Amino acid sequence: MTTGKNGITYADAGVDIDAGNALVDRIKPAAKRTNRAGVMSGLGGFGALFDLKAAGYEDPILVAATDGVGTKLRIAIDTGVVDGVGIDLVAMCVNDLVCQGAEPLFFLDYFATGKLDTNTAARIIEGIAEGCVQSNCALIGGETAEMPGMYPDGDFDLAGFSVGAMERGAHLPADVQKGDVLLGLASNGVHSNGYSLVRKLVDLSGLNWDSPSPFGDGALGDALLTPTRLYVTPVLQAIRAGGVHALAHITGGGLTENLPRVLPEGMGAAINLNAWDLPPVFRWMAETGGIHQTEMLKTFNCGVGMIVVCSEERADELTVLLAEAGETVARIGTVTETPGVAYTGQLL
Repeated sequence: MTTGKNGITYADAGVDIDAGNALVDRIKPAAKRTNRAGVMSGLGGFGALFDLKAAGYEDPILVAATDGVGTKLRIAIDTGVVDGVGIDLVAMCVNDLVCQGAEPLFFLDYFATGKLDTNTAARIIEGIAEGCVQSNCALIGGETAEMPGMYPDGDFDLAGFSVGAMERGAHLPADVQKGDVLLGLASNGVHSNGYSLVRKLVDLSGLNWDSPSPFGDGALGDALLTPTRLYVTPVLQAIRAGGVHALAHITGGGLTENLPRVLPEGMGAAINLNAWDLPPVFRWMAETGGIHQTEMLKTFNCGVGMIVVCSEERADELTVLLAEAGETVARIGTVTETPGVAYTGQLL
């Protein structure tokens, strides 16, 4: 190997290995907070180990989910308010896992940027760890990629991957039938879907991210960055109590597209739009863009972030259980023998 006085380094190409190492050291305490039964190794290895038997499983089926945060990241980048998007990332994965009847076990993240800002990256990953803590899901690994020339200055992207487990035979949906009750669990707001339209509506309104929010307290950007609600712990309690036949995480596609995904072929749902109050953020968006109710219902969660499909005889008990676990619950409809989702009442 030859050497020279002016030899080029990886840092000269824009990749700072020392900054990456400093980031790993900074986030180790956050990752340690997420430890749970089954974790076998810390950060830094080429792979992460997890012991299903130590986690209490006898005959487990694994369930995997992956997702990102979408263009909500644009608002976080433009405002510098990046602390909550890690929670969004976890929620988009683990809320999907629990719909299969699975308990989320561990999570891995992928953070990519053009130039690594250790403080920004740490705040994001600390948010991921917080989401994992709230879901009893271990952050056991991840990847930080510094890629000069791939992203404009200050930009970044996020992706996540989670694995859960359930005992064989416990999968959802199961036994959904006509007359089952639909319990709607309130959302925290827009969550992490439809933000290309959200950003367009903000442009139409003439407001800036630091303008006072027209539908709540604080700045508009902060209000639109409210993290996705994590439903894992209360919903797992409901599943274990019995009577839950299906769960629908209301993401892109809204109630109209997501609920039919968990219903048997040939069945549908009747939903009463007067059963819950439309949160102000959705009313503001509809009025700003002149958006029809039909479009709202197939784009946004409209205030219902998760739907629990349960037997009629268990509906009252499950409503109390979920409310005691911190959820705002509304009885929004029933399963029918007519395909699709039929709405009564008025959202707007």
